Amino acid sequence: MQHNEKIDFLAIGDIVIDAFIKLKDAEIEVENGVQMLEMRFGDKIPYESVKVVKAVGNAPNASVSAARLGLSSAVMTHVGNDDFGQECIDALRENGVGTEFVTVEKGKTTNYHYVLSFMADRTILIKHEDYSYNLAEQIGSTVPAWVYFSSVGEKSLPYHHDIASWIKENNIKLAFQPGTFQISLGTEKLKDIYAVTEVFFCNVQEAQKILGTDSTDVKDLMKQMHSFGPKIVCITDGPDGAYAYDSYHDEYWFHPIYPDPKPPVERTGAGDSFSSTFTIALGHGKTVSEALSWGPINSMNVVQHIGAQEGLLTQEQLESFLKNAPEHYKPQKL
Repeated sequence: MQHNEKIDFLAIGDIVIDAFIKLKDAEIEVENGVQMLEMRFGDKIPYESVKVVKAVGNAPNASVSAARLGLSSAVMTHVGNDDFGQECIDALRENGVGTEFVTVEKGKTTNYHYVLSFMADRTILIKHEDYSYNLAEQIGSTVPAWVYFSSVGEKSLPYHHDIASWIKENNIKLAFQPGTFQISLGTEKLKDIYAVTEVFFCNVQEAQKILGTDSTDVKDLMKQMHSFGPKIVCITDGPDGAYAYDSYHDEYWFHPIYPDPKPPVERTGAGDSFSSTFTIALGHGKTVSEALSWGPINSMNVVQHIGAQEGLLTQEQLESFLKNAPEHYKPQKL
């Protein structure tokens, strides 16, 4: 495969179709400090609605975000040779995302997840197909300005090493937003990925898991994560805002969330939208503190819709929100 066209933003990661099932007959119980979604076993349980959202996942969401915000964008992913795979390809194209790096695998099925939505939060039933990851066959000679790397299947460790080598050899800027499997691997097995990362994203709980610590000192968590290689470290803390460490200037930043215009409808994709928008802002030449102001705006709008992509903003829309932001909405140096 040979692709020579210039690409600003290439997202790498698994794609999925999400079926959002809005529950109306469930309860939340706390067991040993963990919230549990409870429904009656063996019963017929009515649901309120279902909405199928195609071509989502951390990387596809980021690729759509980049296209909406004015970068030339493509996604490198795998689908099965089934109707769902073609539907994902069609949905990407409709959103202005390049599909030349999408591999259609014979005999495989396209990832399909079920999202149980209840009280603006969600529990996701997931299953990742075992795809054949092969960077050399996928990428050809293309060298994008930015690569956004996120969730892939569990048998993909060699793929990570190939991506790390390619990033280093071609001086590509890498944004790394680890998925569940990548978080579970820790830093040692992925040390080559961490070493070539330009900007790293996770939330406080994920940082604690990766680092094997109970510390809630976000500055300390960012500094520890930086020690593994990332030049810029972003850690989000839900409604309590987001933090960033910029090693180029040895600066720590905090940013509050953008106030919700009304209660969130569904929180899927809030993290993806923040991380991708921050990266895209850097791709537009923004500073770390300016990128911190971009990210929460897209997150705010995404949670006002079902699914991770419907609420993604154009650059004009985002800048309008920024212009009309409340006085307190600004980066704060720590």
